[in-house]
Amino acid sequence: MKETIELIVENTENQVRIDKFLADSLDDMSRTLIQNLIKSGDITVNDEKIKSNYKVNTLDRIKVTVPEAKEIDIIPEDIPLDILYEDDDVLIVNKPKGMVVHPSNGHESGTLVNAIMFHCKDNLSGINGEIRPGIVHRIDMDTTGSLIICKNDAAHRFIADQIAEHSCNRIYEGIVHGVVKEETGTITGNIGRSTADRKKMTVVKTGGREAITHFTVLKRFKDYTYVRFKLETGRTHQIRVHMASINHPLLGDEVYGPKKCSFKLQGQTLHAKTIGFVHPKTNKYMEFEAPLPDYFEKLLSKLRVL
Repeated sequence: MKETIELIVENTENQVRIDKFLADSLDDMSRTLIQNLIKSGDITVNDEKIKSNYKVNTLDRIKVTVPEAKEIDIIPEDIPLDILYEDDDVLIVNKPKGMVVHPSNGHESGTLVNAIMFHCKDNLSGINGEIRPGIVHRIDMDTTGSLIICKNDAAHRFIADQIAEHSCNRIYEGIVHGVVKEETGTITGNIGRSTADRKKMTVVKTGGREAITHFTVLKRFKDYTYVRFKLETGRTHQIRVHMASINHPLLGDEVYGPKKCSFKLQGQTLHAKTIGFVHPKTNKYMEFEAPLPDYFEKLLSKLRVL
């Protein structure tokens, strides 16, 4: 069954193309997919078909008809999984550093999707017609930690609704450059794609999507700070972008922070430690913790003696 997403353009001071607006508004849809849906008439504005160069206006009513999930050509791979919990509806895994969540150009194999397709066989959800079976939310390739996999469409919709309503409990831990002065704080700032580099996200003054990150200092070192983050929203690269925006980029993050690092690291020092949600079948709250990876623990030990 096809799914329909409806959006109302709340406010747009500077008119933007609809494909860009939707790519910034819908995390799980690429601009290419959006353009294809426009061509096929599956995206309308005020119940009228439009072209991809249409510029949105305030109070425009946009409908996106998402295609049914198609059979996909991904090879299941026997890749070991660090399983934190599993039942007939959900699978909670502790994703290692360097593993891409789903296949993409340049990463057709060795992904988490390849691994879970082998582990779960045919018991995976398939929503949005994308090559992301079971994937209801994501973390970056070099971010480690807890991730929910949905085994059926009912579980997928149930968990996705909690994520959309910001009721999932998602807590991360990371190490940032510089000494953060405040004990606690909240960073707000809409996040959208950078006009200078489409692969990067940035805090934008207009457009983008609302993003809220709460932080608590766990430990201060000479030139770095160990921080806990609680996500109220879950935008692409949210913690990385927000911390860079207040001049405390994550240690090891060569995209949003310094190119040179004093330690031998593979990407940002960020770990999705806790995931909490209401179970789709029992309606009971469940919470799981992924232990800090070895590299993170060793880095903390080094920082304590500097």
